[in-house]
Amino acid sequence: MLKLFQSIFGGNEAHGRYPESLIEMATERVVDGTYPRLRLQPGYRKRLRQPVIHAIDHVISLIDNLPAPLPAVTAAYSSDPRLPALFVSAEHMREVFGKDDALSEFRASHPEIGAGVMALLLAERREKNTLGVELEGDMLRRDVAQVTVSFRNHRLVDPTSSEEEARRQLKRRAFDHLISLALWRISEAKSERAELNRQHELLKGKLSLLQRGGWSFEDKGEESIDPAALQGEFDTIEAQLAAITIDDRSLSGQLDLIIELLEDAENQLWAEPVELHLDRMNVKRPAENPDARQISFQELHNSRGQCLATLFVSLNPAELPQSPKFSASSGQILAELGSSLRR
Repeated sequence: MLKLFQSIFGGNEAHGRYPESLIEMATERVVDGTYPRLRLQPGYRKRLRQPVIHAIDHVISLIDNLPAPLPAVTAAYSSDPRLPALFVSAEHMREVFGKDDALSEFRASHPEIGAGVMALLLAERREKNTLGVELEGDMLRRDVAQVTVSFRNHRLVDPTSSEEEARRQLKRRAFDHLISLALWRISEAKSERAELNRQHELLKGKLSLLQRGGWSFEDKGEESIDPAALQGEFDTIEAQLAAITIDDRSLSGQLDLIIELLEDAENQLWAEPVELHLDRMNVKRPAENPDARQISFQELHNSRGQCLATLFVSLNPAELPQSPKFSASSGQILAELGSSLRR
C-alpha cells in the first residue's frame, strides 16, 4: 500500500551514486503513485530502472542547486531587495508567515523550535501594464506607460528545523511531483471502452488526492488535511482501480508513458533564473536607472504550464504572530497531526 506521506530520500545521496534500496523504493513509488497493476507487466522494474535513476539525478540537482536559505526576518527585510519586492512591508511578511498553514502545523508539533526554521517560499508573480507618473528633470509627466510587478498567494512548503532536512523533503516532493505529472498524462489519454472511461475518472480522482497529499507544489487553498482520512480515500480509489479489467496492451502503453516522462524529467519540472530591475514601487526600470534594484530569484516551471517564484528562506517563528486557526485549544490535536506527518 502506498504511504502518501512517506519519504524515499535519506538526505545524503550523492549525485549518480545511489544505494539499491533508494532505486527500488523510488521504482515502487512510481508504480504505486500511477497504476499498481503495472506490476503485471513482465520486467517492469528493469524497464523503469534507468528512467527512475535519471529522474532521481534531476531531482537531486534541482534541489541541491537551490542557493543557501535567505534570512526572511525583520532585521534582514531592508538589507535584501528580494524581500521588499515580495512583501509590501516587514509587517506584511510577518503576517503572511504567521498565517501560513504549513508553518503553523510545524510550529504546533515542534513547540521547542526557536529560530532557524527552513522552508521553500512560493509565490505567483504577476505583471500589469499601467499608466503612472514620472519625474523627468523638473517636469512631471502623467499617463506614462509602466509595468508593475506583484507577488501573491505566498505560501511555505516543507518547513523543518534544518537546511539538510528541508532539502531532503523538497527532493521527495519534486520526485513525487514528477509521478503526479505522469499520472496526469495517463489520466488525460483518450479512451474508448467503458472500462477505460471509468479508469480515467478514477485516475483523475487519484491525482487530486496525491496533490492534496503534498505530491506537488500547488496551493491547497484553505483545505485542512487529515492524513488518515486522505489515506482512506486513496485506498478506496486503489481498490476500485484494481477491480477494473484492462488488457496487457493498455498496461504496456501506460508503462511507456511513464518511462517517456521520467526520461524527460528535466523538461517536466525545472527552475529558471529570473532577474528584474524594480524601483521601490515594484515598477520595472532599465538596469541603468538609479532607482532600479536588481531582484534575482528562481521560478519553478512544470510541463503543464504552471510557474511559481521560489525563495529558499530561514525564519524565526518567535517573531511571528500565531495563526488563529492554530490556537492553544487545538494544540493537542495539531501535535498528533504533526507526529503522523513526520517522515
